[in-house]
Amino acid sequence: MPLDPALNSLGLPKPPAETRVVVAMSGGVDSSVVAAELAGEGYDVVGVTLQLYDHGAALAKKGACCAGRDIHDARRVAETMGFPHYVLDYENTFREAVIDEFADSYLAGATPVPCIRCNERVKFRDLLETAKDLDADCMATGHYIQRKMGMAGPELHMAADHARDQSYFLFSTTAEQLSYLRFPLGHLRSKAETRALAARHGLPVADKPDSQDICFVPNGDYAAVIEKLRPGAADPGEIVHADGRVLGTHGGVIHYTIGQRRGLGIGGLSEPLYVVRLDVEARRVIVGPKEMLSTRVIPVREINWLGDEPFASRAEWPLAVKVRSTRPPTDAVIRPTGPTTAEVELLTPEEGVSPGQACVFYDPEGSRVFGGGWIWRGA
Repeated sequence: MPLDPALNSLGLPKPPAETRVVVAMSGGVDSSVVAAELAGEGYDVVGVTLQLYDHGAALAKKGACCAGRDIHDARRVAETMGFPHYVLDYENTFREAVIDEFADSYLAGATPVPCIRCNERVKFRDLLETAKDLDADCMATGHYIQRKMGMAGPELHMAADHARDQSYFLFSTTAEQLSYLRFPLGHLRSKAETRALAARHGLPVADKPDSQDICFVPNGDYAAVIEKLRPGAADPGEIVHADGRVLGTHGGVIHYTIGQRRGLGIGGLSEPLYVVRLDVEARRVIVGPKEMLSTRVIPVREINWLGDEPFASRAEWPLAVKVRSTRPPTDAVIRPTGPTTAEVELLTPEEGVSPGQACVFYDPEGSRVFGGGWIWRGA
């Protein structure tokens, strides 16, 4: 809630009834609560749901954020709360901006994070422009992250509920986008609070389970999706120890990720082995002892910087970083090597750092997100 009484709850200088808000509605409980709360406050709410891939296939698919069932659920919420709702066909955009890169990155031996690219290239770029075309004053989403006003303008902060914080997936949000976006759930302390709000509004999705999978990857089976998108991608090859010994064969590099231990198909060895590198050109999976996974220095590129000073204005930035969404931030020193590139030195080495993952920057003593970039080559 803004401190200035002249501003409404979204920080804009006019009454809610005169403030149009486009709400990105996935059909889940989070974005539904955002739309319902804003409609309840009297805002001019317009709900928009994106159809991101084949609707016919989606209708039979559960557990993903943009399936056909979810489009139906979003529409029901809009009907319940009495605001307009639109479905936009972004299937081609989504394939070009997200799915194709996902497939190519995986084939190159990286471990991509397509949800970040979707936020960056579809939701916060194309959909945001659509919101402006609809004369909306801002766009709201159900992400668990906070937008706070700082001395130099809007800042990105971790959600109050760190267990649900989604800042890792939103690091590429630009300062310009941040001025237009709103995240009304970021201050909530638990998902139970969100569901209670949904129940209070009588929303049909109040008890709907959270989505778990990437929306176009049923049951988390990445390899099956890649094989469908890129026929011939699962060519067999050798599993090789880092010392050069050939230990076995595999059914395709796409079935393996850096740091993987289980399911290697090379049982009977005296030492536990992990995937330490993927040689895509030679179709080789290189395995080795756990200590080979340890990484201290990480090259990062395509950096989106959200600090108040220019990124390259300092020789180094003492910050905390996340190299995987499931890990807590760890202390690091970030040394710019160009306007959007850097060398990140971890004060404590991490295991399983993989190209294709994001490296997100945080205030080591607070909740602010300073942006981040992409890890672009292996340990």
